[in-house]
Amino acid sequence: MPARQVTSIQGLKEFVGREIGLSDWFEVTQQRICNFAEAIEDRQWIHTDPDRAKRESPYGTTIAHGFLTLSLMGHLMSTAFEVCGVRMGINYGLNRVRFPAPVRSGSRIRARVTLDSLKEFQDGKEAVFSVSVESEGAPKPCCVAEWIVRYYAE
Repeated sequence: MPARQVTSIQGLKEFVGREIGLSDWFEVTQQRICNFAEAIEDRQWIHTDPDRAKRESPYGTTIAHGFLTLSLMGHLMSTAFEVCGVRMGINYGLNRVRFPAPVRSGSRIRARVTLDSLKEFQDGKEAVFSVSVESEGAPKPCCVAEWIVRYYAE
């Protein structure tokens, strides 16, 4: 269950300019990294070969693909908060994405979510979130993104 429940699309208004949620921690396993590598046809050794990464990588281990971290944002966000009274929510896109630090295999990540803006459209509201994905114990976030979600009223 999400940490926070927003009772309606209208209820989002009170969070504009504020943090709306902090997700649960989520472990990024080597198996998940390898499965993602297979799914996207990117099997570079830095992601898939723990022995070589231990010897040759500046990180001392394999790291997750940046796009794996980005793709986990939906799950992380769902453990941070839920908007009730919504027929559906649609991923409308991203304005900006950066990967300032790696996600090492076996590390845990979580998302800190702030609602930057909220505007109406014909059937609902468009929310722009700043999402900062943190890796446990790391000094910098591993992913920062401005994510647009459209919520449609019931």
